[in-house]
Amino acid sequence: MKKIITLLLLSIALTGCSFIEETNDTLNYATEATEYLNDLSNFTEETSGLVNQAVSDPAAKEELETQLITLEKSITDFNAIDAPEIADGIHQNLTEKNQQLLDITEGIIQNGEVAVEQLQNSEIYQTIENITELKTQIEDLGF
Repeated sequence: MKKIITLLLLSIALTGCSFIEETNDTLNYATEATEYLNDLSNFTEETSGLVNQAVSDPAAKEELETQLITLEKSITDFNAIDAPEIADGIHQNLTEKNQQLLDITEGIIQNGEVAVEQLQNSEIYQTIENITELKTQIEDLGF
């Protein structure tokens, strides 16, 4: 009888640990995804004014180039995150939209330099806005 009770308690404890670990993974993912979406919003705020300046100001163009390269790294780093099972659908959606964003940035950065005209005519800010609209779904993961 003691063995059965011990096994039952051990089973309950292991299940509880698994649940806690899964919850922690989900919360960590929600935090990382929210930070990533905040980074995208910050990119939009910081660079939208630089675009027009970059046409005639080499310093603004260089800053814009740095911001775009940082954005690309941020996107690839986020895409590499291992999402918990509960967030698979959201993460898949984000990585698909992120690929669109990467395609746009690759068209803007040509031979290591920003093609300002390409940026002005791109849909980079609209794509970022589409991505950041997923923020509510991600925040819901945090319970």
